[in-house]
Amino acid sequence: MKSTFSTPGFLWPLLTLICTITVLYGLSKALKKTSWSTSKKQSLFIGITFILLSWAALLTVLSYDGFFSDFSKLPPRPALALLIPLPFVLGFAFSKTGTQLLQQVPSYWLVLMQSFRIAVEVLLWFAFLAGKLPIQMSFEGRNYDVITGILALPMGYLLLKKNTYSHAIVIAFNIVGILLLLNIVIIALLSMPTPLRYFMNEPSNILVAQFPLILLPGVLVPLAYSLHILSLRQLYLKENMLVTVVRHKTDYALQD
Repeated sequence: MKSTFSTPGFLWPLLTLICTITVLYGLSKALKKTSWSTSKKQSLFIGITFILLSWAALLTVLSYDGFFSDFSKLPPRPALALLIPLPFVLGFAFSKTGTQLLQQVPSYWLVLMQSFRIAVEVLLWFAFLAGKLPIQMSFEGRNYDVITGILALPMGYLLLKKNTYSHAIVIAFNIVGILLLLNIVIIALLSMPTPLRYFMNEPSNILVAQFPLILLPGVLVPLAYSLHILSLRQLYLKENMLVTVVRHKTDYALQD
């Protein structure tokens, strides 16, 4: 189905491209810090790049074919685009390769990267002003996700400048970010023309089923929750490592 979305619709693919390039740049920097063989580093980088680009291309093709615009069945198809990456992200985060790679990623990067959500909320606001999305999808309504993007800036700076910091602060940031993300996802689903629709004001939330806005549930929302998952996983690994070091030091002191 051809999109009815006009300017600044081109900014959605641009934002997605910038985020993808940033992720791949961070991945390449983290891979360089590992002791893995060159072939393994190249294979992992090429594999992840291929998956990301193929997924974005598939979303684009399916959206133009009208696949996501069928709201007659539950769950709404845009929700599938949002959920399909989740098990792969979780699998990677808890895999041996993902665990080792996370130890090479700076903590501030996983937090600071969340600032892209500011741009997302501005673009959603533009869409609301153009009469393409209902007010509850913007920060003039019930969408408070911009708070996560704003908080990511001082939080990321704090992690960058301080060698020691409270893990509780980062955990709180991630939990708040997840809750705010969950809030707007639920609002988006309840604004779609399905039997579950709760928000009856027009327009209904059908634009996210079309290109380029399909990139929001299909790429940008998964990026947001992936950063939260990876950040929390990284904190868990660091906490375990710290406990192990303290335990070894205690055992060594007792032996003396």
